[in-house]
Amino acid sequence: MIDLSRFPRVNLCHQPTPLEPLPRLSEQLGGPRIWIKRDDCTGLATGGNKTRKLEFLIGEALAQNAEIVVTQGAVQSNHVRQTAAAACRHGLACHALLEHRVPNTTDAYEASGNVFLDHLFGCTLEYRPAGLDMNAEAQQVVDRMNAEGRRAYMIPGGGSNETGALGYVVCAQELVAQAAERDMRIDWIVTATGSTGTHAGLVAGLYAAGADIPVMGVSVRQPRDRQVAAVHRLAESTARLLGAPGLPVEAIRVDDGYIGEGYGIPAPSTIEAIRTAARTDAILLDPVYSGKGFAGLLGLARAGFFGPDDNVVFLHTGGAVALFAYENAFQ
Repeated sequence: MIDLSRFPRVNLCHQPTPLEPLPRLSEQLGGPRIWIKRDDCTGLATGGNKTRKLEFLIGEALAQNAEIVVTQGAVQSNHVRQTAAAACRHGLACHALLEHRVPNTTDAYEASGNVFLDHLFGCTLEYRPAGLDMNAEAQQVVDRMNAEGRRAYMIPGGGSNETGALGYVVCAQELVAQAAERDMRIDWIVTATGSTGTHAGLVAGLYAAGADIPVMGVSVRQPRDRQVAAVHRLAESTARLLGAPGLPVEAIRVDDGYIGEGYGIPAPSTIEAIRTAARTDAILLDPVYSGKGFAGLLGLARAGFFGPDDNVVFLHTGGAVALFAYENAFQ
C-alpha cells in the first residue's frame, strides 16, 4: 500500500468506484473478457475522472489558504465542470478560461452540457481563441489576482500535474485490491489519454506498487510520440514523488489510431463506440474522451490484440453530460 497521508486531501469522491463486467459486449466480441472501472460514478457533479485529482488539488489549495481556484479547458470541459463543483463543496470561488479549441461548433456546444453546469455552479468564465498556451494564460490570471490580494490557486488543465495525478495512484491501488478480492488477473487496462494526468497517475501508481499491469492509453488529441513523451514526463515525476524513481518510458503505451480529425471532433469510430456501449451494456460514454477510448478498446479487441481469455479493464473517465452538446453528431 502506497502511503499518501502526507499529501493534503479532501473528500469529494464515491470510492471505491465499481469494477463491473460487460458480459454482452464480451459475448459480442467473442473474447476477451471486458470489465469497466466506473469512474463515471465518482459522484461529484455527474462524476468523472477529474474528481479523484481534485481531492488532492483542492486539498492543496485549502492548505495554501486559497479563496479562489483558477483553471482552464476547452469549452465543453469535463474538468472545468468538476472543478467548479469541487470549489462549491469547499467554499471556494472558481474562475475558468475556456478555449475555442473545437472548430465549427453549434449553439448547443457553446451553451449546453458542461457550460450550463459551469454557470449553475457559479463559475465565472472568460474565453480564449484556439492555439494558445492555456496553462500560461491561466497563470497570468492567477498572478493578477494574487497581485490584487485575492489568494488564487492555479489548477492546470485536466488537473494534470503531480498533485492531481495522485488521484490515479489511488485508483491504481483500488483496482489492484478489487482484482485481488475477485482472485482475478488483470491483463490490460485501457483508457482515454489527453492531458495525461489519469494515464500517468495509473502507470506511476502501478509501478510504485510493483503491479505489472500494462496500461494502453488511447490518444484523443496528440500523435503517439508526443503523447508518450508527455505521459512519461508526468508519470516519472509522480513516481519519484512516491519514492519510486526510474520509471521506464517503455511503460507508456499509446494508440493514436482513433483521434479522427482532432480534439473534440467525434470520428465515425467514436460514434459507433458510443452506440455500442449504450446498446450492449447501457453504458453512456462521451464524444471527446471515453468515446474515443472505447473505440480504441473495440478496435484492439477486433484486431486480436488481446488474448481471448484476457481480462481487459476499460477505465471510464465519465463526461456523458457533454452528449447534450453533440446531439447533431448522432443525426
